[in-house]
Amino acid sequence: MRQELLSLPKGLAEEVSKNLVMVARLIDEEPEQAYAYSRIALRLASRVAAVREAAGFAAYATQKYSEALAEFRAAKRMTGSVELWPVMADCERGLGRPERALTMAGEPEVAKLDKAGQVEMRLVAAGARRDLGQLDAAIVTLQSPELASSSVQPWTARLRYAYADALLAAGREDEAREWFGKTLEADKDGATDASDRLAELDGVEFVDAMHEDEADEVDEDDEADDAEVAAAERASDQAEYYDEDDEEYEPLDEDSEADIDVTDEVVADLDDDRADDKA
Repeated sequence: MRQELLSLPKGLAEEVSKNLVMVARLIDEEPEQAYAYSRIALRLASRVAAVREAAGFAAYATQKYSEALAEFRAAKRMTGSVELWPVMADCERGLGRPERALTMAGEPEVAKLDKAGQVEMRLVAAGARRDLGQLDAAIVTLQSPELASSSVQPWTARLRYAYADALLAAGREDEAREWFGKTLEADKDGATDASDRLAELDGVEFVDAMHEDEADEVDEDDEADDAEVAAAERASDQAEYYDEDDEEYEPLDEDSEADIDVTDEVVADLDDDRADDKA
C-alpha cells in the first residue's frame, strides 16, 4: 500500500491516506461511517488497488455485497493476486448465490492461496452448503487436517466454532458441546461467543443488567462523528478530482514517506479485518 500511495501526488496521497486510516479504525464498530470514508477515498483515487480493496471491505461490512464484489474484482484485476478469492466467494453467498460460491471453491485459484486463505475458503464453502440446506455436507467440508490439529493457529478458533455450530444445527448436541469447548480453548482473544453457546447448551441464562434508560441514551460522540463524516463527504463532493498532470502536485519521493506513515496503521488494521470474513 505504501508504494501505491507514494505514486500519487503528495496532496492526494495525504488525503487518501487519512480516509483509509478512518476506514480501518471504524470498520468494526462503526461500519457505516467506515463506508462513508471509503467512498471519499474511492472518489479521490479509484485507480489505486488498495483503495478498491478497502472500499470492498467497507461495503462488505455493511452487507452491500454487490458493491463489495465489484470492488474486490477490480482490486484483483489490478494486482493479479488471488488473496481476495474467499471473501469474493462469500459475497456470492451474501447475494443469495451459494452455488457460485461452491464453484469458486473448486477453482484453480484456491490452490494458490496460503494456508489461511485455504481455511477461509473452506469456511465459505461450508457456509454455502448450509445455505443450501446440506448440513451433513457442511460438516464433512469442515473436517480437515487443520480442524484435527492440536496446534493453535489464527484461524483455529473460527474453524472449530463453525464445526461446532454445524454439528448443533444437525442435532448432534453432545459433539457440538465438545467442539464449543475446544473452540474456547483456542479462543484466547474472545473472538467468538463459544462460552455463551456452551452456557446456552447447559441451560444457563444471562440477565442484562443495563437499565432501559441507559440503553436509550444518545451518544453525543457518535452524533459528532456522524456530523464529521457528513461534512467530509460534502467537502469531497465540492472538490475537484486531483489531476496528476497538474504542476502544483508532485509525486512523493522517498524523503516524503514520513508524511504518510499513517498508512502502516491502515495495512495492519485491514490485514486484521480480513480474518473476520463471514463463514
